[in-house]
Amino acid sequence: MANNEYKFCPRCGQPLNLEQRFGKLRPVCPACGWIHFVDPKVAAAALVVQNGRVLLVRRVNEPFRGLWTLPAGFVNGGEDPAQAAQRECLEETGLSVRVTRVYDIVSGREHPRGADFVIIYEAEVCGGDLKADDDADAAEWFDREHLPPLAFLATKKVLQSFYG
Repeated sequence: MANNEYKFCPRCGQPLNLEQRFGKLRPVCPACGWIHFVDPKVAAAALVVQNGRVLLVRRVNEPFRGLWTLPAGFVNGGEDPAQAAQRECLEETGLSVRVTRVYDIVSGREHPRGADFVIIYEAEVCGGDLKADDDADAAEWFDREHLPPLAFLATKKVLQSFYG
């Protein structure tokens, strides 16, 4: 499927043509030869567990508004993904965490504005006070038997694998 994000060449301003290049239909500039390759979007999440309970946040934005997910967000260009997971956890929960290891990487974009890859890190709390903020209106600890309605396939997959 062609990506129609660009209609004009960002280098020289010429209208782009859709051409078969490197196995896909891609926007190509007929004047300077620039080819648009879609870069994947990457998100990072924190899997924080204390006393058998997992930290989740409730979303205030679409998609999946009102459903619960791991503290997570997009990795900024040039940002270390582990630091992005720590940053997002602090922004959404008020808790400072320390990443301890990569837990899983989940691929597959489930909605148009979503991530192509979600890197899930195990993390432990090292400070702060639990308080929802940023794009979460609630942050709470949940045990396995009382998980709320979950957003995102990555969150569901990780919790299913974690709790077995």
